[in-house]
Amino acid sequence: MSSLPPEGADPSWGGPATDLMATKSTIFKASLQIADIDHAYYADHALTLARHPSETDERMMVRLCALALQAHKLQTVCGGDGTLAFGAGLSDPDEPDAWLRDFTGRTRLWIEVGQPEDKPLIKACGKADEVVLYAFSQAAEIWWRGMESKLARPQNLQVFRIPGAAAQSLIPMAQRNMQLQATIQEGVLMLGDGTHTVDVEPVRWK
Repeated sequence: MSSLPPEGADPSWGGPATDLMATKSTIFKASLQIADIDHAYYADHALTLARHPSETDERMMVRLCALALQAHKLQTVCGGDGTLAFGAGLSDPDEPDAWLRDFTGRTRLWIEVGQPEDKPLIKACGKADEVVLYAFSQAAEIWWRGMESKLARPQNLQVFRIPGAAAQSLIPMAQRNMQLQATIQEGVLMLGDGTHTVDVEPVRWK
């Protein structure tokens, strides 16, 4: 969504021109079992993630966590009649990292991760009913101090902070084929793959 290096991107990322010439994205598959106790949502999701060459394992796993945390809206917002999927993310600046669309094609939820600029986020707020951002880097607090006033106006925008240590602990679970279990209770996401388990407790900033 920005010509600046995206959060979690490799430092060699060179902006849109370089992006278009980059190596083809790597495809990851995730079988995600969600037990969202907070929202009484229980479902299995077969997901495909296209990881851009500039995207780190950490960012990709935060994208997956963001989708798991918001998946209940497939039921609570769309009544089960909708599509929850990953967008092109870094491969297309005009697409979100994940989204929820109802049966009419209307974008009910737009999910972003990282530290985007304010203008693309505000633009996204005009395209979707709701926009949710998950910041996760060590510098997220500094970013938010500069962005908080700029993002105060949109009423359909929520901003969360995922603790940096938790985000980094997700890295070992990044595999080409993932079998993951996500349990959400009292606002905490417990993500595991049978070998590793990470507790992710987002802090709401807006």
